[in-house]
Amino acid sequence: MTTIELHTTIDASLIEVFDLSRSIDFHMKSASKTKERAIAGRITGLIGFGETVTWRGKHFGIFLEHTSKIIDYERPHKFTDIMIKDHFKYFCHQHFFKHEQEKTIMTDVLKYRTPYGFFGNLFDHALLRRHLTRFLQHRNELIKITAEKHPV
Repeated sequence: MTTIELHTTIDASLIEVFDLSRSIDFHMKSASKTKERAIAGRITGLIGFGETVTWRGKHFGIFLEHTSKIIDYERPHKFTDIMIKDHFKYFCHQHFFKHEQEKTIMTDVLKYRTPYGFFGNLFDHALLRRHLTRFLQHRNELIKITAEKHPV
């Protein structure tokens, strides 16, 4: 299993950062490079507990779909989405938020397992881990820029 953990410090309120992180509309803006769109389930607004969303985006030159469900939700401190349909064997993205010294610390913990045994592991080490890390870093940087420009 591969784990990616990122910490982002944002000079904005806990609630604002939390809500940007679960915004379907904001995610589509932040994922414009991959042409990601919400095509089923919650397709706009703020996703919440028990809701699903199906994303369609272009990764590695191929359009792929990924359906996830929010299985844990405690506003404004955490939420977790898990894959319920995709090309991974396992995919779980935990989002944590804490207020510390007048700033919000946003932590992403993404755990996943690739299919296809040795070849899946090779693909993960060669390309996938770096791709997913950069995808999250870009998203987090846009959350930071947006939240710091538009405080509540």
